[in-house]
Amino acid sequence: MEMTHQADPAKRARLRWRARRGLLENDLILTRFLDSHEMELTDQEVAEFSRLMELPDSELLDLLLARKEPHGELASPPLHALLTKLRGA
Repeated sequence: MEMTHQADPAKRARLRWRARRGLLENDLILTRFLDSHEMELTDQEVAEFSRLMELPDSELLDLLLARKEPHGELASPPLHALLTKLRGA
């Protein structure tokens, strides 16, 4: 059985490493969010967070600052819910 994100220190470390971004603004928002919410994230939220980490920095910042909303494959209720949490961090 695979360990959940919260129970696996290696998975938590990988998530934090992926959250390190080239744009300082993204880095600050994501680090503050993980500092506050990392241990309560569900595995689905971790998966959605990982999808966001695939985006280019400028596109990610637009989503985090609500300048744009997710579209296409990213336009899912779980991703919208995670963005709401991220924007509130």
